[in-house]
Amino acid sequence: MPRYELALILKAMQRPETAATLRRTVETLMERGAVVRGLENLGERRLPYKISKHNERHTRGGYFLIDFHAAPGIVTGLLDHLDRDIDVVRPTVLKTDPVLPRGPCCPVEVASKPQDTRQK
Repeated sequence: MPRYELALILKAMQRPETAATLRRTVETLMERGAVVRGLENLGERRLPYKISKHNERHTRGGYFLIDFHAAPGIVTGLLDHLDRDIDVVRPTVLKTDPVLPRGPCCPVEVASKPQDTRQK
């Protein structure tokens, strides 16, 4: 299953309402067969521009990232579901690249031997 990242902007709410919305979103992901790997709160901020959604104009919002693995077929249905949620201002799903192992770009032997390129 590919790895995705769900970027959510929720309308400005008190902590219990925000927690309920996030719980609802994560449960929706899990009901559709996704495996949630992480949830990151990026804080509440002023939106870069006013967003009208569900007959409300929003100027502030809470930013969240949800990291999950899921089948590609559920993404469209998930976005449709989140677009209907009155507490979600802007949902965006991004497919993330697989994490590559970090290591030296070349063998240590080659990297440690400087070559003399001067002419004699």
